[in-house]
Amino acid sequence: MIADLLPALMTATQEAALACRPWVGRGEAKAADAAAVAALRATLAQCPGRGTVVIGEGEKDAAPMLFVGEQVGVGGEPAFDLALDPLENTSACASAGEGAVAVLAAAPARTLWASPAWYVDKLVVPVEAAGAVDIRWPVERNLAAVAEARGKRVDELLAIVLDKPRHAELIAQLRASAVAVALIPEGDILGALRVVLPEGDADLLLGVGGAPEGVITACTVRVLGGGMQVRPAPQSRDEAARLTAAGQSPEAVLGLDQLVSSDDCAVSITGITGSALLRGPRLQAGAWTTESIGLASGRAVLRIEAHHVLRIPERSPACLTS
Repeated sequence: MIADLLPALMTATQEAALACRPWVGRGEAKAADAAAVAALRATLAQCPGRGTVVIGEGEKDAAPMLFVGEQVGVGGEPAFDLALDPLENTSACASAGEGAVAVLAAAPARTLWASPAWYVDKLVVPVEAAGAVDIRWPVERNLAAVAEARGKRVDELLAIVLDKPRHAELIAQLRASAVAVALIPEGDILGALRVVLPEGDADLLLGVGGAPEGVITACTVRVLGGGMQVRPAPQSRDEAARLTAAGQSPEAVLGLDQLVSSDDCAVSITGITGSALLRGPRLQAGAWTTESIGLASGRAVLRIEAHHVLRIPERSPACLTS
């Protein structure tokens, strides 16, 4: 089962988070990204089975990446797909802001949505509202459906939206409906967790964000319960042409079954700079402590504090590159 890979996946995101630590607040987003990629690649090489990267960050930002089609693991069974972001929210890492994480998701081979899309429009709702919404409906209709499903008034809802210029009209619509809006600069994977975790404080996430994050989020929704739909949202003619060349319609609406067609999946998220959900690595009694959330089908939500004994003296990025 893919759920059995969770310990190995958590080790991988922990190592990626630790590799980013010397770069936090240094203003060197790509250097931090490269460190995370190298750590993730090295750790995943020791993972049981044979994994294939089917969607990931990097290409659209000309950033370091594990490339689509790259294989990891020691070989044999299980065969699995990977969706990953070695450093989600690079700007937060570069500026020592909140919400940078290392994250990856795994599911059986050929069950994750493999797409050249870079951006998708997303709608994520809690389990009570799964099946009650449609991304094609007007915003006001979806708000009413979520409120009814959750036994709330519309003006009691909290919506998560990425704080981007492209969402100005959406934010205005939400506020015109008296909905509270939590604006996040990046990192809609953590935003979606606020919707589907049992202790989550939000009622829905909506708006355009990264496609890899969308697939990872779909795995979290599979494990935790909830509803999710996406549709491609090309931000350039080149991206639209890539979709057409791959035989994928820019008008298609994909539900949870199309994004991840298996219930057997696992997700690992490790904090890099800290947030309300996860703290970043911190030095305690000669060891670095990381905080991670592990999700796997048929298991409880795992919140793991791992202690990593220092292996080399701490050095600055300047020393690391000399």
